[in-house]
Amino acid sequence: MTKKIAFGLSVFLFFIFVFTGFYCLNFFESETVLAQEKVAYNLSYPGILPDHPLYFIKTIRDRLLDFGTRDYIKKAQLYLLFSDKRANASLFLIKKGKNKQAVTVFSKGEKYFLKIPSLLTTAKKQGISPPAGFVEKLKLSNQKHQEVGQELLKTVPQSQIDEVKKVMKITQEIRVLLEKL
Repeated sequence: MTKKIAFGLSVFLFFIFVFTGFYCLNFFESETVLAQEKVAYNLSYPGILPDHPLYFIKTIRDRLLDFGTRDYIKKAQLYLLFSDKRANASLFLIKKGKNKQAVTVFSKGEKYFLKIPSLLTTAKKQGISPPAGFVEKLKLSNQKHQEVGQELLKTVPQSQIDEVKKVMKITQEIRVLLEKL
């Protein structure tokens, strides 16, 4: 019995150390990518990428956070985080040559971002204004997402250009909505 427990514990610790090691390696790669970008906005580190077998745990966590967050401003901040992580994840996936998955992830991130202006409008109607500088942060993030979209346009095969352009239209729509805030 103790051998089974010891074996299970050692396997668990092995995976913890392996994933932590990969996290650290990916973190340093992320810093070099961000230093080359034009817009002075750092996208959040994506953590586990969609091509990882345990990614479903992350999506469950995100849905629980989304469901549990009732405050409109906090939900907008959460959606910004989700959106930024997905934009950065799409850059990582492009590096890995997983173009189709990168476009899908970027699209999901922009759909989260698209929800933010309506949340802020609803909060303003209730007399709650966003924190100072939050709208400017949203605008910077939107510019960074446009940059990511341009990078995707340069990298994806010809068959996926139309999909990226559709996502870029969402990004432009977000820009217009942000200008109205």
